[in-house]
Amino acid sequence: ATSHATGNSTTRMSTPRNRGVIYMGPGKVEVQDIAYPVLSLGERKCNHGVILKVVATNICGSDQHMVRGRTTAPAGLLLGHEITGEVVEVGPDVEFVRVGDLVSVPFNIACGRCSNCKEGKTGICLNVNPARPGAAYGYVDMGGWLGGQAEYVMVPYADFNCLVFPNKDKAMDKILDLTLLSDIFPTGYHGAVTAGVTTGSTVYVAGAGPVGLACACSCLLLGAAVVIVGDLNKDRLEQAKSFGCHPVDVSSSVSLQDQISAILGGVAEVDCSIDCVGFEARGCGHDAHKEVPAQVLNSCMAITKAGGGIGIPGLYVTDDPGSKDSQAQTGNLSLRLGLGWAKSHTFVTGQCPVMQYHRQLMMAILYDKVNIAKAVNVQVISLDDAPRGYQDFDKGAAKKFVLDPHGIVRGHFNKKGIKL
Repeated sequence: ATSHATGNSTTRMSTPRNRGVIYMGPGKVEVQDIAYPVLSLGERKCNHGVILKVVATNICGSDQHMVRGRTTAPAGLLLGHEITGEVVEVGPDVEFVRVGDLVSVPFNIACGRCSNCKEGKTGICLNVNPARPGAAYGYVDMGGWLGGQAEYVMVPYADFNCLVFPNKDKAMDKILDLTLLSDIFPTGYHGAVTAGVTTGSTVYVAGAGPVGLACACSCLLLGAAVVIVGDLNKDRLEQAKSFGCHPVDVSSSVSLQDQISAILGGVAEVDCSIDCVGFEARGCGHDAHKEVPAQVLNSCMAITKAGGGIGIPGLYVTDDPGSKDSQAQTGNLSLRLGLGWAKSHTFVTGQCPVMQYHRQLMMAILYDKVNIAKAVNVQVISLDDAPRGYQDFDKGAAKKFVLDPHGIVRGHFNKKGIKL
């Protein structure tokens, strides 16, 4: 396929092949041929959009909720909302993003025009989803936008949504870190910020999956004195320990409060806590084998000091058809809110407004202030290996799987003698 660029417009001479990761039903995804993207959503023109050649796109725990059959996602959905790519085509209304730019795309789609966007609340844009505020690529009930686990993807409102990396060559050297700017690094950071993490804080992070690890890394970046990470998965706890966190096994017969007390010298409460697990939480101790949807939220209230903050970047859904709890199937949880009220806790929920953080975090990456790829243990795989990545992730692999649809990432590091 070839294209001819003139100024900031592109005319395709032929249409490239496109393939993507398709949700086929509970427990199954496939890589299939799909249509090459166009600058529209149905009958709605997107002259403000661009088409990207995807350089890196990541498998997210939120995708796993759908693939496990825990949402109302329909079979045939093109997955993927963590997207980094090179601009290959721009719409006629795009002014500042140019063909050839390497960009990070926030997972939440935002128009940049509505009252929420103007207040920085880009996770709940009012104009991109007819069903409710907020939209995302390749996600159930989030506006019908096509996913980015593909070779090519369309990005609307490009001038507002795209974060252009200032130096393409330097960005490629840091691509394993920069690919995390589309979601999990800002999401983890948002959880820490909204919980009130600052210099000297003691913090509990529930969950040592990629978002939890990104959150723990963010807590250290913000100056936390002690970061305690709780999980059931020993490999993931070891990953948290590898960059300076204190792991606690919540399946232990020793209570979470007692484990925290042992770390903090007799103090059984932390200043701040962050829920990076969400609605598929399991119980603690002897209940660790079964789902207890409100477990993490109740635990956070129990171990956070009076007046402390609880950040909740973990996903909670309005409909969970796969839950064995009839109340949880409609998003109703057995929450001990009276405890949180009595302790004057603050709670912050909802999607991370990625644009509030991604430029600052990009600069921290580019100037070596943080190594987020190492913290979350990035592993690069091909697009064709996506089904295996989903399976390994579902089994609890202590890795963040990054798809390399065109072999661009591996090719870049191979030239430098670095084997991924």
